[in-house]
Amino acid sequence: MALLKIARMGHPVLLQRAQPVEDVHSLSIRQLVSDMIETMLDSRGAGLAAPQVHKSLRLFVYHVPEARCGAGETPIPPRVLINPEIAPVGNAMMQCTEGCLSLPSLRGVVPRHAVVTYRALDLDGAVITGEASGFHANVLQHEYDHLEGILYTMRMTDFATFGYAEEFALMRES
Repeated sequence: MALLKIARMGHPVLLQRAQPVEDVHSLSIRQLVSDMIETMLDSRGAGLAAPQVHKSLRLFVYHVPEARCGAGETPIPPRVLINPEIAPVGNAMMQCTEGCLSLPSLRGVVPRHAVVTYRALDLDGAVITGEASGFHANVLQHEYDHLEGILYTMRMTDFATFGYAEEFALMRES
C-alpha cells in the first residue's frame, strides 16, 4: 500500500467530470482503492474521491466513524462505491459544515439533501444500494460532487460561513 498525493483546489483534475470505471475487477483498481483507503485514513478524512488523487475515475472511498454518528446512526467501516448514482429523497435539506482534503485547513457550510439513495458497484462487481441520512448522506454527496468536478465551495450559499478550521470554531460560536 502507498500514500497518494492529494490534488489541491486549482488542479484541473478536480474540475472535470470523471470517467466511468470500465473494469471493476482489475488489479489496478483494487490497488487504487486500497491506497485511497490508506490515504484517507492517514489524512483523517471521511472520504476520498479518485479525482482527488489525480485519477479521473468514477469511484470514491469513505467511512462514517462512530464520532460522526448521530442518534440512530451506526458507524460504517471504510468502503468503496464504484460508478455511483446518488439521488435525493424528498426536498428536506440540512446545513453541513464541510472540509475537504483538497482544500486543507478550510471549512464551510454547505446545503445538502437530508436523505439520499445510492446505487454503485463494489470491488467484486456486486451492486450496492441503500439510503443514507445525516453525516452518511453528507459524505456521499460531497464525494459524488468530486466525480462531477464540483468542490464544496461551489455549493456554498453564504461565504460568511467559510474560513480556516482553527478560526471556524470561533466563527460558529459567535
